[in-house]
Amino acid sequence: MPKLKTNKAAKKRYSLTAKEKVKRTKANRRHRLATKTARQRKTGKVQNAYADKTVVAGIKKLLPYGN
Repeated sequence: MPKLKTNKAAKKRYSLTAKEKVKRTKANRRHRLATKTARQRKTGKVQNAYADKTVVAGIKKLLPYGN
């Protein structure tokens, strides 16, 4: 059986932890932070969050080898 290809876009956005949880980075944290309110900057401060349970199965299909 041939090897499965990893989806490169998913590889850049998600990673799997040792306990097979899907870790992601919150959105709106990269640039243009000066125009956002202090509340927006504070609530988005967490760089590492976990993906919602409803999408985990789809993400794991895109990362067949747990990149």
